[in-house]
Amino acid sequence: MMNTHSFIRIDLPFDDGGTDPAFREKAEQSLRKKFKRELQSPFLKALKQYRLIQNGDRVAVCISGGKDSMLMAKLFQEVLRHSEVDFTAEYLVMDPGYNPENRRQIEENARLLGVPLTIFETQIFDAVYTVKNSPCYLCARMRRGYLYRFAQELGCNKIALGHHFDDVIETLLMGMLYGAQIKGMMPKLHSTNFPGMELIRPLYLVREDDIKAWRDYNGLHFLQCACRFTESIAAAAAGETDNPSKRQEIKELIRELKKQNPDVDNCIFKSMENVNIDTVLAYKKGGVKRSFLEDYDEL
Repeated sequence: MMNTHSFIRIDLPFDDGGTDPAFREKAEQSLRKKFKRELQSPFLKALKQYRLIQNGDRVAVCISGGKDSMLMAKLFQEVLRHSEVDFTAEYLVMDPGYNPENRRQIEENARLLGVPLTIFETQIFDAVYTVKNSPCYLCARMRRGYLYRFAQELGCNKIALGHHFDDVIETLLMGMLYGAQIKGMMPKLHSTNFPGMELIRPLYLVREDDIKAWRDYNGLHFLQCACRFTESIAAAAAGETDNPSKRQEIKELIRELKKQNPDVDNCIFKSMENVNIDTVLAYKKGGVKRSFLEDYDEL
C-alpha cells in the first residue's frame, strides 16, 4: 500500500479577486430570510439541543466539496457573527486525491461564497485503489483519521461533518435491513483514537430537500461524488445506470413509504429516541451484549 503520511498544507483566501460580493450577499441573505426556518433554525436547534458547541471550542468545519458541507460552512459563518458562545472555526478540506476538475470546483465555490479554506493534500485514493475487499470502508476510515489529525494540528478540538437528517434515518434503516443491527448515527461522538477530539454533526436536523432548494435558488453547483470508486453510484442516483447503491435503495424506499404516510421519516427519526429496552431481545452497552433472559425471572 502507498505511504500516505506526507501531506501539503495550502491556505486558500477568499479575497483574491475571485469573489463576487453580490453573489455572496444573496447566498447569505437567503440563509437569513428565505431559508431561515428550513436551514438556519434547525441548525441552531441542533447546536443547542445536542450541546455541540461550548465556549473555547475550535471547530474544524470539514468540507468535502458537496452541497451539505459547504452549506454547513456558511451556517457556521452566520453563527459566528452573533453567537453568544465563544468559539472559533477553521474551514478544512482534506484532498484525498481529487482529479483537477473536482479540486478546482471546490476552490471556486469557496471563493464564490467567501469561505477561507485550509487544504491538506494526501494520496488516500491511490492507497486504496487496488484494495479488493471493502475499499470504501477503508477509504472512509482513513479519511476520518486524517481529518482528526489535521484538525489537531490546527489546534481544533472538534471536527464538524455535514451529515443531515436524511443521512441519519437512511443509516438507521440500512443497518436494520442490510446489517441486522439497530445502530443510529449520533449527533456527536468522542474520538477513540484521538483523545480530546470530538466529532459533531450540526446538520442533524436539516432536511436534504431544503439543502437542495437553497443550492438551486442560488444557482450553485457542487460535487455530486468526487470518489473514483463511487462515480457509478452518483450516476445511478441521477438515473444513469441500473446499479443503484444501497443508500439510494433506502432513499427510494422512504420515498415510497411517504406516499402512504407523509410523516414516516419523522417516525423513523423519533424511533431512536423511544427505544424500550423491556421489549427487545438483546442490546449492547459499552460493547457488551445483554439478553432479556438475564433478568427475566427477576421480574
